[in-house]
Amino acid sequence: MTTFLQAALNGDRVHPAAPRSPSAIALAARAAMDAGANSVHVHAFDDAGRETLDGEACGRVLRAIRALCPGHPISLTTSATIIGDPQARLRVVGAWDDLPDLVTANQDEPGIVALCERLLSRGVGIEAGLLTTAAARAFVSSGLAPRCQRVLIEPLDEDPEAAVRHAAAMEDVVLSAGIALPQVHHGYGMACWAVTDRALSRGHGIRTGLEDVIHLPDGTPAVDNADLVAAALRLIRSR
Repeated sequence: MTTFLQAALNGDRVHPAAPRSPSAIALAARAAMDAGANSVHVHAFDDAGRETLDGEACGRVLRAIRALCPGHPISLTTSATIIGDPQARLRVVGAWDDLPDLVTANQDEPGIVALCERLLSRGVGIEAGLLTTAAARAFVSSGLAPRCQRVLIEPLDEDPEAAVRHAAAMEDVVLSAGIALPQVHHGYGMACWAVTDRALSRGHGIRTGLEDVIHLPDGTPAVDNADLVAAALRLIRSR
């Protein structure tokens, strides 16, 4: 079975190779795909360089990526860090004309179930983001699982040992509830690689990219997203 590998290209990362314009994001997506990624996760930016969920800005990014990466699935963020008011976010995202293949939907955010329902009704897949065990329990209680495409296990700890413990705890909540969705695991900073290693040992998918980490497993600074994807692919092939 092929291990799923997603590349998270930008987020709010400040890094010379973190792309922000539609053309730069599309080029980074193509390079990540060529390096071995199966999917990309991206954030759109407005003309002032701020993250945005605005439909026009998101549409420009989607069209640019699809022109260079036809047929490859694209995941957009719906993070409440961009639009904090649940109703405002629902209005903005619900009005998208250009739709991504998937969105990440953090399950501990106010209004997330309504947002997921709206997107599901429009044929958009859901990657259920679990950042804490409380989020995992909320996801179980929501009843959304049968209609989601995958679960993202995303511990926020920068300490690798803590991140691995929390990834295991979130996984246990999901599995104990009988949810058998594919899982994709990642961490932040150097903890990303410890979480990745555990995930691979358990047969799960993984995510990497400049949104999550800027160093390779040996601590060397990553050149760009493709460099991180290539490192992750080497880990997959070494199992």
